[in-house]
Amino acid sequence: MTILVTGARGNVGRRVLDRLHTAGHTLRASGRTPGELSVPAGVDTVRLDLNEPDTFDAALDGVEKVFLYAESEGAKDLFAAAAGAGVRHVVLLSSSTVGGPDAETDALALLHAAVEDALAESSLPGTVLRPGAFDSNAFGWSDAIRRGQPVELPYTHAHTAPIHEGDIADVAAAALADETLVGRTLTLSGPQSLTFREQLGILGELLGREIPVRELTRDQAVEQMGRFVPAPILASLLGQWAAGVGRPAATPDTVERITGRPARTFRQWAGENLGAFAAQD
Repeated sequence: MTILVTGARGNVGRRVLDRLHTAGHTLRASGRTPGELSVPAGVDTVRLDLNEPDTFDAALDGVEKVFLYAESEGAKDLFAAAAGAGVRHVVLLSSSTVGGPDAETDALALLHAAVEDALAESSLPGTVLRPGAFDSNAFGWSDAIRRGQPVELPYTHAHTAPIHEGDIADVAAAALADETLVGRTLTLSGPQSLTFREQLGILGELLGREIPVRELTRDQAVEQMGRFVPAPILASLLGQWAAGVGRPAATPDTVERITGRPARTFRQWAGENLGAFAAQD
């Protein structure tokens, strides 16, 4: 049985690949530029581009299961090709925004919902993973922290329950191995609801210094973040953060139920990645 892991260069995809390789599965890793993939010994690589359907057949040949992170473009065609190739289980990395209160208007939710819908409309059995914020989002603060400059953020008292990418990968690997999870939609989170200020406080404790914070107004955030974040996505993020002010985020125990161990904390993640935040010499 061959498992295809898409997005094998990503934070989650690479971890899924590593876990499945350790467990002894036969694997194929895909990407737009497979020559740039760094994969464990013995893992095949193949080109797969959702915008180029002629890359589907080679990627799916002999594959029975797929780990997929995909945007809506090309998803329907990929699922049709997968069904024709005999794939019998897709584990889809989606987003908790799909189950959020603004799912019908939120740009992020709509993007992910389109892929979920395409999977549901196909003949493929699937498992959908819906994580919320990632611990690694904190890397966005690393440059300011290294330089000793204030971290500039709107809604600094907004709550999220950020999840370690390793926990997402562990659940994905379990879902690919456990037939009882077929047909399930799993909402994933970290074990704690933390505000942005609390996350920065944890980083500061581990670094041994206080991290200054400058709160931006919404308009200031739009001006600054709009330079590199598309407007619909930025509106989605700001809406989620505004809604999270003073409202602790849900922390379902899905990771622990599936993996049999507690979800990793943000403090654990920060400790593992502290070098990215260390002061420059």
